[in-house]
Amino acid sequence: MLLLALDTATPAVTVALHDGAAVIASSSQVDARRHGELLLPAVDRVLAEAGVKLDAVTGIVTGIGPGPYTGLRVGLMTADTFGLALGVPVHGLCTLDALAYAADIEKGPFVVATDARRKEVYWATYADSRTRLTDPAVDRPADIDERVAGLPAVGAGAMLYPDTFPVVHEPEHVSAAALASLAVERLAAGEELPAPRPLYLRRPDAQVPRNYKVVTPK
Repeated sequence: MLLLALDTATPAVTVALHDGAAVIASSSQVDARRHGELLLPAVDRVLAEAGVKLDAVTGIVTGIGPGPYTGLRVGLMTADTFGLALGVPVHGLCTLDALAYAADIEKGPFVVATDARRKEVYWATYADSRTRLTDPAVDRPADIDERVAGLPAVGAGAMLYPDTFPVVHEPEHVSAAALASLAVERLAAGEELPAPRPLYLRRPDAQVPRNYKVVTPK
């Protein structure tokens, strides 16, 4: 196995390579505005660090969010393109699950929250680092106060709202190393991973204006 993992669902542009036993190379940069510019160079760095070519990859896993439309689609389209070019399977994995897997919390339950902008967070609760209790959702932190009260939290979204998430643990951002390790673990257990399809949870920010005037000649 040589699994290429990548995630662009958050401000982190993160890539890793897993050989079935351990992560052998990884790269992460945090830049919410340059997913498209940073992802392919990160893939090149990871492959070079591992001393392999892209055609040695036997499978791909990509974070499916939830996340903002623009950033999330960069990783998904790249994963799909690699999969088609190489003829290898492409798997999806919830980005929140990878954050939970990497959390430095010994015992649950806890909540994972990433920044959804618009004063909202993408979030889910977990019994432990491998077991999600609730479906991913997007809400204003004040609206979920009662549901997450007393729970430790993980993620950059939680750090933005200390009134709702007073106790926040590392990591702040998702890593493809955690994504790859979790995917390998689940595949080895015979689990079927989700399809590489986006968890947007809401409409994209950019939309076609309504009632715009037609200026082309009749």
